[in-house]
Amino acid sequence: MAETKEKTVKHEYPLEKIRNIGIIAHIDAGKTTITERILFYTGRSYKIGEVHEGEATMDWMDQERERGITITSAATTCFWTPRKWLGNEDPDSEHRINIIDTPGHVDFTAEVERSLRVLDGAVVILDGKMGVEPQSETVWNQANKYNVPRLIFANKLNLLGGDFYMCLNSVKERLSPKVAPIYLPLGIEHEYHGTIDIVERKAYEYQDPEGLDWKEVEIPDEMVSEVEKYREELIEMVADSDEVTMEKYLNGEELSVEEIKTAIRKATLSGTFYPFFGGDGRRAIVKILLDNVVLYLPSPLEVQPAIGHNPDNMEDVSLAPNESEPLSALAFKVQTDPFVGRLTYIRIYSGKITSGSYIYNSTKDEKERVGRLLLMHANHREDMQIAKAGEIVAAVGLKNTFTGDTLCDEANPVVLEAIKFAEPVISMAIEPKTKEDQEKMGTALARLSEEDPTFRIHSHQETGETLIYGMGELHLEILTERMRREFGVDTIIGAPQVAFRETIRKPVEAEGKYVHQSGGRGQYGHCVIKVEPLGRSEGFRWVDAIRGGSIPREFIPAVKAGVEEALTRGIIAGYELIDIQVTLLDGSFHDVDSSEIAFKIAGTEALQKAVRAADPVLLEPIMIVDVICADEFMGEVIGDLSAKRGRIESTKMRGNVRELKALVPLSEMFGYATTLRSMTQGRASFSMEPSHYDEVPAGVAEKLISKR
Repeated sequence: MAETKEKTVKHEYPLEKIRNIGIIAHIDAGKTTITERILFYTGRSYKIGEVHEGEATMDWMDQERERGITITSAATTCFWTPRKWLGNEDPDSEHRINIIDTPGHVDFTAEVERSLRVLDGAVVILDGKMGVEPQSETVWNQANKYNVPRLIFANKLNLLGGDFYMCLNSVKERLSPKVAPIYLPLGIEHEYHGTIDIVERKAYEYQDPEGLDWKEVEIPDEMVSEVEKYREELIEMVADSDEVTMEKYLNGEELSVEEIKTAIRKATLSGTFYPFFGGDGRRAIVKILLDNVVLYLPSPLEVQPAIGHNPDNMEDVSLAPNESEPLSALAFKVQTDPFVGRLTYIRIYSGKITSGSYIYNSTKDEKERVGRLLLMHANHREDMQIAKAGEIVAAVGLKNTFTGDTLCDEANPVVLEAIKFAEPVISMAIEPKTKEDQEKMGTALARLSEEDPTFRIHSHQETGETLIYGMGELHLEILTERMRREFGVDTIIGAPQVAFRETIRKPVEAEGKYVHQSGGRGQYGHCVIKVEPLGRSEGFRWVDAIRGGSIPREFIPAVKAGVEEALTRGIIAGYELIDIQVTLLDGSFHDVDSSEIAFKIAGTEALQKAVRAADPVLLEPIMIVDVICADEFMGEVIGDLSAKRGRIESTKMRGNVRELKALVPLSEMFGYATTLRSMTQGRASFSMEPSHYDEVPAGVAEKLISKR
């Protein structure tokens, strides 16, 4: 990858003319292709990059171009004047659009999670041949979690099987009933050639064979009644978002185009409505998509102000998107750039950051210097002198800032809610091929874990084995390939293993005591703890209940460190302990012999005793498995999944095929692609994603424990 020319940004836009959006979808729905067309139509690129040819600007990593999939979210900035394609040349109506193109594969769901956390709006892309797919539902639910307003675009309507109305119905059934079309397609499948604007009652068709621009035409006679039907449905759905519109509608008055658009915008921003349209994402429909981003998705001024808390008094702080306010920003992504080094992506919620200035990391309680500020365009960069509230930028020079950290003004400290990521479900043993690779492997693993919050590293103290944890086989395969290409580290990896976990079923108190006397100064540490089970996915919670100084304050962190170390090693089978609360109740100390190491050992011993008595159990990751196959094979598929300890959740017809949803332990799913192919003569497909952790049945647990 050659270093690209950097230039200085000259564009300054008021907040109302900025849009921070994400492109989200199931894998292979066409997200990156649409983003490439956006770059072409907005003048950011002069050649249309094709994903299948390995030339997409946004898929800049070698592995992305080779595999034709997006692995890491890529940010870009472009500029768009609505209705420019209809002759609008007003420079004052130009908007700046910051776009993050996210991966569709479930193994890289952390990229979607962290992007939605900092974005104001999103465009959900559906494959027009498939409608709503499993990962479509996943990204939709992630957007729901952060209350992100959305547009829905049905892509690939020009291909065989492309069906606008099937997509619309699948959205209503599986995502939300609060959806209606704002455009209708002209023609179906290979005859798709244009679109009808329902609000304005205008039709457009391609004016050139490549479909790069539109010309206005009459609405076909056979479509007039359909346009009126959907227009009435649209108005009825959005009217109650605006009092004036509602009153006019109830009185039977004709609404103007602007009144309808205002109602659509208000309903979309409030999350009570999702505009739906579609087309061929490689063609001029992308111009209409950009218009709708500006028209219906929010500026930073139109979203709820971010809420943080003051670390000094824990009071909530509302952060107004104003550059004159004290600085507050969230680091949401760390990336290593081969030319400028460590990049930290930041969303600024209030205030401003100047290149070369010092800022305060309130999460780590330390100051950092911003060496440079960059506006990113995939892996191209543009220097900035100042970045303001509402903007998404990358900073160079932040050495100790990681994903989820808050950056702010030291005189006005604030901590924003960190980003929560799913727990990894699969592991592999990894070792360097040569002695020279040993040190390089440690550096590479540390760098990659900084970038990816779902990538974990664990060194087994007794065996010296290094284990890497991730979200799936593809996830770990990509990361080990990156180690070879980017860091020059050759490794040997073991077979994938399930990331089992341990937990407890009942509360128990126990004490740990470490007393060692060998002449001279001895060692003394003593603590009493209580362990209690927490709900699934609640992790580890530490409670300090020491009163009256039975353990001096300086030794309490050592007890906690001992407890945490014991949690990572597990008790019954060596797997990490999760979903547990540990409360430090009491203890004692010696004026001369007490030390941090003694209290750390006491903490470890107390945790081990308590867990053994607290009815410990093994947990395993359970996957949501979606299978699509011909009806004739459904019985055999159900039987096979049931034999894998699967629980069938639902089956339903989807066009002329049947869709099955089941919950199946991950340990039973290795090699399932081959099994499914042979069972169905290659006429089936499946996808799976992590759901939750659940108890391992006693018989299976006994075998696992005896193996360990």
